[in-house]
Amino acid sequence: MSDIEPSWDVYRTFLVVIREGSLSAAARSLGLTQPTVGRHIDALEQSLGLQLFTRSPQGLMATEAAGELKPYAEQLASAAAALLRVATGQSGTVRGTVRISASEAVGVEVLPPILASLHAAYPELTIELSLSDAVENLLQQEADIAVRMVQPLQEALVVRRIGIIPLGFHAHRRYLEARGTPRHMQDLAVHSIIGFDRETAFIRAIRKRMPELDAIRFALKTDNNIAQLAAIRAGLGIGICQVGIALRAPELVRVLEDAFELPLETWLAMHENLRTTPRCRVTFDALAKGLADYVGSVHATARNPDRP
Repeated sequence: MSDIEPSWDVYRTFLVVIREGSLSAAARSLGLTQPTVGRHIDALEQSLGLQLFTRSPQGLMATEAAGELKPYAEQLASAAAALLRVATGQSGTVRGTVRISASEAVGVEVLPPILASLHAAYPELTIELSLSDAVENLLQQEADIAVRMVQPLQEALVVRRIGIIPLGFHAHRRYLEARGTPRHMQDLAVHSIIGFDRETAFIRAIRKRMPELDAIRFALKTDNNIAQLAAIRAGLGIGICQVGIALRAPELVRVLEDAFELPLETWLAMHENLRTTPRCRVTFDALAKGLADYVGSVHATARNPDRP
């Protein structure tokens, strides 16, 4: 092992090579030459005294040692990105970068109008939107602010409960005209259903509450909520989506409303160290208001279905 500590650039290259699987692809991603990427990997291996990659017909394969180092390098990447975000917002004005983590459905269907209003008010603010159904770690600064569907329990977070977003069965009018509208849960057995590809704790909980769902025949299985929503909109079958999203699309009809509804708790969280940072504070407040208005509109429409 060398006494010379590798630079952050070398670790960044290491991460990209793991992700891309080849020196050439990593070079394109980083905007470097392939020999430069190769020198970075050679320098890191020499410094650490480890072999990090082996060549195969499929490209470069990470060794066990590389796999063990990867999460630590990812923490370095998160810290470097957070450092830049903090550095860009130190003037006291609302400017710089804020990284928001949210689920795919919320990020694609709910957040854009909220972020459009935020940008109009603060044009020097840059939003990084990380969309994943995995929970990013706020304490490790993988994101500044997170919209979560589970209650954050870490003590070092500022947390605000937004409310409950209801989920329900929906279908396109065209599908229901062709196949009929189910009146009872048992009727789903003769319909085309859009569902999840893998059985998660969430799915097991649903089946435990509603054993009649075991008789369902799935026409499409995918773990991607956006793909499920697209399939519902295309008229492929009946699927579960947020009631608020469906209300924005007149062609989508909620079915079995009295028999099936799942409450989706919604929370907003950020690291307490960011609560006095102008860029994070205004973004947190804008998200809190926008999401609360979204949740409130869903419940207001439920109380008054004829409300435009």
